[in-house]
Amino acid sequence: MGKLTHFDREGRARMVDVGAKAATRRIAVVSGKVVMKPETMKRIVDQKMEKGDVFGVARVAAIMAAKRAGEIIPLCHPLSIDTVEVDFQPDRDRSEVKIETTVKSTGKTGVEMEALMATAAAALTIYDMCKAVDRGMIISDIMLLKKSGGKSGTYKRPKK
Repeated sequence: MGKLTHFDREGRARMVDVGAKAATRRIAVVSGKVVMKPETMKRIVDQKMEKGDVFGVARVAAIMAAKRAGEIIPLCHPLSIDTVEVDFQPDRDRSEVKIETTVKSTGKTGVEMEALMATAAAALTIYDMCKAVDRGMIISDIMLLKKSGGKSGTYKRPKK
């Protein structure tokens, strides 16, 4: 671990100057999950939730969140995003939905925060759209799986 980059010599918060960095292809992949009652899962998969297409709305929320990460997270740079891909994997046996989000950009700083925001927003949207029938849902395990690009190179979360 190196020095803390988001603080100046006096310990004040600052946005890191990325002006001298080279623009490179940046990719981040994040996952998370929402655990729910089996009846809730069935209603989502069968598209019987009163508020509408849960995965469709959650996908749009994820894309919107990725685009707004720089406005919400202090000291996070606003980025030009090339694409946001969101995949939902419902598992009826475990009564959970796995969310996987990939964000890509060509720029001077990584897209991890954008992918994390996207995944969190997708999970929160699933909760919001289903809370009338299942307030006990659990949002968990939001984590960076992989990132590539930039000076620090590639990171890949080790398999458990």
